[in-house]
Amino acid sequence: MAKLGKRLTDSIKKVDRDAFYKLEDAVTLLKGLPKAKFDETIEIAMNLGIDPRHADQMVRGVVNLPNGTGKTVRVAVFVRPGPKADEALAAGADIVGGDDLAEKILAGNIDFDRCIASPDMMGVVGKLGKVLGPRGLMPNPKLGTVTPDVAGAVKAAKAGAVEFRAEKTGIVHAGVGKASFSEEALVQNIRAFVDAIGRAKPTGAKGQYIEKVSLSSTMGPGLKLDLATLAAQA
Repeated sequence: MAKLGKRLTDSIKKVDRDAFYKLEDAVTLLKGLPKAKFDETIEIAMNLGIDPRHADQMVRGVVNLPNGTGKTVRVAVFVRPGPKADEALAAGADIVGGDDLAEKILAGNIDFDRCIASPDMMGVVGKLGKVLGPRGLMPNPKLGTVTPDVAGAVKAAKAGAVEFRAEKTGIVHAGVGKASFSEEALVQNIRAFVDAIGRAKPTGAKGQYIEKVSLSSTMGPGLKLDLATLAAQA
């Protein structure tokens, strides 16, 4: 068994693994743990009472975190040359293209975190499903990444829009900020994310919907949250 580093060992000693922390207390504790050599991501994991194998129990969507993610997001946009392409670039798109961009992607050059497409480009983008789909990068109208307003979608992605999707086990994972964020900013982001999951409750979900929620930093131990302090949907 691998030996734990001193920093993680010290962090674990400060955490009661059996306790259910109030959200604000959990954030305070996380920020007070021994620091890593980089700005860690604060991550949330939510166990949902769903079976995503059924179409009416799938949880998927996008949420705009009020304080952003703290992560630099590279955005690729499929759009025809002209005003729309210029608008996408002005909004901060890192890559703009059409058939040329599709060829780069098929060749394995995927150096972006979010992919947006105007509706008239889906004939080109549709051929990339087997490449972009498994990476969670396929543009989707339900997520606002297939839209005539490519500039608005780029701005949203750059500002901290976070896509979420339940895994086969019914768990949703996401980064909700950085350890360097203020406690208030992290609490606001976490509440916004939990609220979005609540609003995305599928019609087929029965019984308790949000079952467990935990927070952790990239290199730190997990803290279980008291559901009553999160949101009414819990």
